[in-house]
Amino acid sequence: MLLLGLLAAWLWRDQRRARAARLGAGFSLGVAAYVLCAFPGFAAWPMALRAPLLAASAGNAVLFWLFASALFDDEFRSRRGHALLWALPAAGGALNCTGVLARQAEILVGHGITLVTLGFALAALAQTLSSWRADLVERRRWLRGFIVGAGGVYTLVTMLGRLPGSGAGGGPPGTGLADALLLSAIVGVVVWRLGGVGATPLLPLDEPAAAVDAPPPAAPFEARAADTPVAATATPPDPQEDRLLATLQRVMHDERLYRQPGLTIGALANRLAVPEYRLRRLVNQRLGQRNFNSWLNGYRIADVRAALADPAQAEVPVLTLAMDAGFTSLGPFNRAFKAETGTTPTEYRRLSPQEQSAPGRLGLADG
Repeated sequence: MLLLGLLAAWLWRDQRRARAARLGAGFSLGVAAYVLCAFPGFAAWPMALRAPLLAASAGNAVLFWLFASALFDDEFRSRRGHALLWALPAAGGALNCTGVLARQAEILVGHGITLVTLGFALAALAQTLSSWRADLVERRRWLRGFIVGAGGVYTLVTMLGRLPGSGAGGGPPGTGLADALLLSAIVGVVVWRLGGVGATPLLPLDEPAAAVDAPPPAAPFEARAADTPVAATATPPDPQEDRLLATLQRVMHDERLYRQPGLTIGALANRLAVPEYRLRRLVNQRLGQRNFNSWLNGYRIADVRAALADPAQAEVPVLTLAMDAGFTSLGPFNRAFKAETGTTPTEYRRLSPQEQSAPGRLGLADG
């Protein structure tokens, strides 16, 4: 428990610019509360102590889901509704220790908290898996595997043990503390890995920098300074990697391979005749990208922006331009375009050429 508190303090002190770190600190404290709730004799503690600990323990599955979302989705943003999602099971956990509910109501609330815990734990695992293939940060990919493996096994074992039980806790006697200690060990490994030293920051910051490999709309397929390494290192240049980077630039800028619908990093690696891990490392470390799909969409959106600014294509429907650029449906394209430019494609088309390229207004024009 003390270790979890120290880990939470470390995350808050050294990594607080990252939303995932703040949520991770809260999650660590929630697990510490869960450990305390599992201590023998906890039921005899004063209610003023038990209520906040049970609240933190009951709402911690929501924090786990938010933590996984913030850690593995670079575009994640906190919303006010997230606090409400945490407050509902937390209130149930605190209410169950007050003695104001009938015994049957306590049992129902306890089972409800268990089901909520299971649901959010599975949602966190689904979030962890959803963009695994497109993740370019190698250390973060390792963390996904650990969370899916260890977290999945823990969730299934503990939830299956709790559901048949009675009361708010349920499960065979004596298993609560063992579950809590196992969860503490899992969280300790996760937080330890978050603090590992690496060339690429593991935690996305609250305000991520603009994409460094996004082609400008006026000349979207020319070689750019952004295609050079994002930071100088002591490692001497690798001629083989330089050749791979030049080939990647050619197929993306000249052949416009990004226009291929459903292009995956595996398909691109096959096209370049290199192992997938080498391509991930190149795009991550040389181009500063964290997610393959976001990097790919930067090319596609720049393609559409150039077409929208072209008077000769003024009558071409936006959907046609999006499909030609490689998008497979209008909804995801509109969301990606709005996120990159701050405006819808239709509104963008109405802007003057000066407004379309104004620095500070449209994401791809910056830098």
